Amino acid sequence: MAGLSTELADVSEVEYRQLRLERVVLVGLVTDGDMTAGEESLRELAALAETAGSHVLDGVLQRRHIPDPATYLGSGKAAELADLVAAHGADTVIVDSELAPSQRRALEDVVDVKVIDRTALILDIFAQHAKSREGKAQVELAQLEYLLPRLRGWGESMSRQAGGRVAGGEGIGSRGPGETKIELDRRRIRQRMSRLRRDIEHMKNSRNTRRHSRRRHRVPSVVVVGYTNAGKSSLMNVLTGAGVLVENALFATLDPTVRRAETPDGRHYTLTDTVGFVRNLPTQLVEAFRSTLEEAADADVLLHVVDAAHDDPVGQIDAVHEVLSGVDIAPDTPELIVLAKADIADPVTVATLRSKYPNSVLVSSVTGLGIEELQERIGELLPRPDVEIDLVIPYDRGDIVSRIHSEGEILAQDHAADGTHLHARITPEIEGMLVAAGIMEAK
Repeated sequence: MAGLSTELADVSEVEYRQLRLERVVLVGLVTDGDMTAGEESLRELAALAETAGSHVLDGVLQRRHIPDPATYLGSGKAAELADLVAAHGADTVIVDSELAPSQRRALEDVVDVKVIDRTALILDIFAQHAKSREGKAQVELAQLEYLLPRLRGWGESMSRQAGGRVAGGEGIGSRGPGETKIELDRRRIRQRMSRLRRDIEHMKNSRNTRRHSRRRHRVPSVVVVGYTNAGKSSLMNVLTGAGVLVENALFATLDPTVRRAETPDGRHYTLTDTVGFVRNLPTQLVEAFRSTLEEAADADVLLHVVDAAHDDPVGQIDAVHEVLSGVDIAPDTPELIVLAKADIADPVTVATLRSKYPNSVLVSSVTGLGIEELQERIGELLPRPDVEIDLVIPYDRGDIVSRIHSEGEILAQDHAADGTHLHARITPEIEGMLVAAGIMEAK
């Protein structure tokens, strides 16, 4: 932040520092269950670390009922970690949890290299990948929320004397150290956070206006959700030719991308690509990326993409459902589970998933397997216009015919001498247009 006086070269210290990860060692804790879940979580942490630009050297898992309040790990395991870091020549330790500031400092004193937690790592990845103005603002807000409780300083050396007459010793109750440097930094951060929240709220209003415009024209909405790196963007490119960024990295997509698509019977709908979810997503980011979740809340159909080639696809499905449970999604919104990456998935895993989720669709964005079936299933789940018409529309009202093609459902069409003969289902809005144009009578 411009003007922030707390820097590493200064007396005070900032716990959250820019990450320049190179050689890292991972640390995890298993508090309940078997070690398999801990190993899976550590593998995911390794993928996150590699996405941030680091080289993972090794990992340490410890079973404890509760984290050590001082160093997160027990003293013996912390000493073992220090030996491992020294042996590998690592420069960073990443902990698979959110550390208290005191825990981070204490563990850093033991291992003698930089220590960061899972939250700081995910925040750094989001900061790297945010592209839109709104996305950058949301990431900065989440970073500042993480930073605020992690500012610290020491006593009198942090003091700033009040200026003006008060500095000259005048005024009862005004003598003393004045506003400390750490307080000044905290005030600046809070002011910046307030401004970011106002900016995000303003951008939210603009996004709501665009969304309401789509709803006003009755364009059905399909929202793609799923775990990070599950193949959502690849699938969206196949369905729409959108050219959305596809990358074998976690959180490659952060900003909601809306594209137009078409069902096999010619009905148009919008397809929205959203940020991928992850286990233990920092609460700051859940709140900051409410915009993405709002898109899911307004969906007519949820397209839940699952990486069928992953070691724990069911766990990923549960993690996505847990995040979505905090969003006000209509209970009758249909969810279609799409088992992606069929070309590289284990057949036994696929058979297990098809058995557990019998209405799912198996697809591959690489080979095209199942794409036609998926398009047909989307068409079946989309809401259908509820007003049926059978009439002739004059040739000079091609705009109405075009809108029926775009927003309605054509059952039959031919050309008569005085206009286009349509048998179709239309929305109440189009019905109003036909009545206003005198083409049909009001019911």
